[in-house]
Amino acid sequence: MRAVQCLEYGQPLIIAELDAPEPRDGQVCIEVEASGVNYVDALIVRGEYQIKPPTPFVAGSEVAGRIGAVGSGVETFAIGDRVFSMTGFGGFAQRVAVAADRVSRIPAAMSAGQAAAFTQSYSTALFSLRDRAHLAPGETVLVLGAAGGVGRATIDVAKALGAKVIAAASSAEKLEACRALGADAAIDYTSEDLKTRARELSGGGVDVVMDPIGGELAEPALRAIGTFGRYLVIGFAAGQIPRLPLNQVLLRNRSIVGVDWGAWMIANGGAQRALLGDLLKMVDAGQLSPSEPIVYALDQVETALDDLMNRRISGKAVLVP
Repeated sequence: MRAVQCLEYGQPLIIAELDAPEPRDGQVCIEVEASGVNYVDALIVRGEYQIKPPTPFVAGSEVAGRIGAVGSGVETFAIGDRVFSMTGFGGFAQRVAVAADRVSRIPAAMSAGQAAAFTQSYSTALFSLRDRAHLAPGETVLVLGAAGGVGRATIDVAKALGAKVIAAASSAEKLEACRALGADAAIDYTSEDLKTRARELSGGGVDVVMDPIGGELAEPALRAIGTFGRYLVIGFAAGQIPRLPLNQVLLRNRSIVGVDWGAWMIANGGAQRALLGDLLKMVDAGQLSPSEPIVYALDQVETALDDLMNRRISGKAVLVP
């Protein structure tokens, strides 16, 4: 089978011909139709993530497709079932072996591309808003990097939870896409003052900031928060870890909340399955509408990761083997 292999951290990835896996006891093999391309995948192959698998390894952590083989002891799936799963590693390939208890059926309303790009972004959004920020209906969420994968998922989830959403992004085109997803208002932070405009749109201060970006937007976003507001630290896509003035946390009883969904998911597999189950119920009920991702061929993996890291992708991306 063809697979994307990382031979050495920070070096170009290769397309390798490898033996296709067979399922062990309790596993299924998925014939991959789409592999999600995520920010964490780019960090891992660069050696810039806290988890460093021994090289060589097959990159990629999220797939969707059909069951191609079933290991002994598995009674929940049959060959041909449409499924998606987190893989840990090995997702940028034509076939992967995964423990059956980590596999979910694709809802009828979702394509393989939507499913391959769903788990990380939507789980991050629901875990952040519901479980970490305890978002209440009617509250206002300011979403930084709103046109990105996590940003779009946050808009979708926040609206499903009954919140008002202010989308912040870097161009009129990106903001128009955010409005189409359901954002109630939008801020172009290249031409508008983020703090001032967010306060105006929220009537004095937002309740929650969702920040996967970091960098220079962090402080004005913090200053835009109202009394008892929560600032969710998701990541640092801008490349700069901000230094925030703690007096702004003290003022108005604001809180800064760290969100490491990946580490929580690894340590709490049962809770993650329940969270994903809640998301799938919301999809089935028509409360969530994941966007179709941008499609790259498997041998375009370097281009896809570079576009992602340089924020040229609006929304999510997948590789098609």
